[in-house]
Amino acid sequence: MTRTLSLPDTYQPLLLSGGMHASAARTPAKAAIHCGEQRMSYAELSARTRRVAGGAAALGLRKGDRAAIVAPNCIEYAEIVCGLSDAGSIVATISPRLAGREIAAACDDCGARVILVHPAAAAAVSGARFASVERVIEIGPEYEAWLGESAAAAPHPQLEETDPFTLVYSSGTTGEPKGILISHRSRALTFHGMAMEYGCYGPDDVQLGIAPMSHGAGFAFIMATLYFGGTVEVLPRFEPELVLSRLGSRPFTGVFMVPTHFNAIFGLEQAALGSWRGRMPALRTIMSNAAALPQAVKEKIVDYFGAGLLHETYGSTEAGVVTNLRPQDQLVRKQSVGRPFAVTDVRLLDDDGREVGEGEVGELYSLSPYIFNGYFNRPEETAAALRDGWVTAGDLARRDADGYFYIVDRKKDMVVTGGFNVYPREVEEVLHGHPAVLEAAVIGVPDEKWGEALSAVIVARPGTNVSPVELEAHCRGSLAGYKIPKSFRFIGALPRNAGGKVLKNELRAGKAGG
Repeated sequence: MTRTLSLPDTYQPLLLSGGMHASAARTPAKAAIHCGEQRMSYAELSARTRRVAGGAAALGLRKGDRAAIVAPNCIEYAEIVCGLSDAGSIVATISPRLAGREIAAACDDCGARVILVHPAAAAAVSGARFASVERVIEIGPEYEAWLGESAAAAPHPQLEETDPFTLVYSSGTTGEPKGILISHRSRALTFHGMAMEYGCYGPDDVQLGIAPMSHGAGFAFIMATLYFGGTVEVLPRFEPELVLSRLGSRPFTGVFMVPTHFNAIFGLEQAALGSWRGRMPALRTIMSNAAALPQAVKEKIVDYFGAGLLHETYGSTEAGVVTNLRPQDQLVRKQSVGRPFAVTDVRLLDDDGREVGEGEVGELYSLSPYIFNGYFNRPEETAAALRDGWVTAGDLARRDADGYFYIVDRKKDMVVTGGFNVYPREVEEVLHGHPAVLEAAVIGVPDEKWGEALSAVIVARPGTNVSPVELEAHCRGSLAGYKIPKSFRFIGALPRNAGGKVLKNELRAGKAGG
């Protein structure tokens, strides 16, 4: 059934770029974004965004057509996504770490007509074969020349807030390209929720942008600053010592990091860590998202950066932000991901769609204005992720008496060993408590006796040495016998996607080695 809405004459759609353009009108000379030696004011950012929109129209991109950006963090990223989406295009944000065939698979999947590529990814793009791409523009002199020839344009007159502005391909863990459609309204309302929840997105705030903008969360946590008129410094790549020195020497009020970032920081020599401990007086908010943050790492963050800063947010590209654990609860509600985010309802359902009781495990579904428009050209997979409009990312969770949620594991990662259900995340939490363990991932492997056996893949902390016997003894102090891994494998780094999620399919296939 199609609903026809009668809109008031005062209606203005919520668009991704709306807050940024308003900030440019309010404080045109204010610093908006800088990256390396490059600086840009709000007036410059708004003007360049409008030229990108005009250039897109000149290329013949129509409302709903797809374009792609393949780039690491750079000063042009926000203007490209905002400008193309102002023109009505849907922008596929593709990780520059992908190989040419993987980039081509994503572009072919969505029928991208134009690609804007950073020099760092130009070789991969030039060596790929595309089915639909008509124009490739390299960021740099070619991009600047194209921009200079483009007339400024306002947002497309038929652009609606429910229209998608992006296709996110960076967060999947299967290797199969699957575009997640996110609307202008979804992201704009997410920004408003973030401003309320985190307290570091006002016009006087300064954000340090670290996470890849090609990933949904990385882009959102940077773009929210520009939406509300703050200032953001974008780092082109993550370097743990550089991050600490920036936070310690400049007035950053907020930073978003994923667990991999924290592990790298705490893997530094004590001399490097000690030089910045207690020297970040402006910092008010640290946000973590994209992958599970082990309790042992939370405790290190609180100890090093200070109490009252850390927020752990649970969500997915499909559902947006779902829950948040606030700073005062980090050491009290152990392993919790908090209560529902603003304007969000959460349910835990069994396989028959019935709501489970307090303390019981069920699949987590959420309902909010932030959820996705669906998977691009995949109606069956979209329907499988939804139940009466509620969306799931396939995570299992439980809820306590006070309404706090605890992610148990991904439904597909549950291991059945000897007839017992085991949630690997519980075992990983215990392993992370060993002082020699930097990272741990637990998977199920085929076993003649048990059906599936638990296998732990371990990244040891630099300068330490730990044996399987020691790790097994450590687990025995906290876990039932059937939950203890039957084998331990040591590798140099866990395979992860651009969003920081561990690629357990690669571990199961034995593709990740030392």
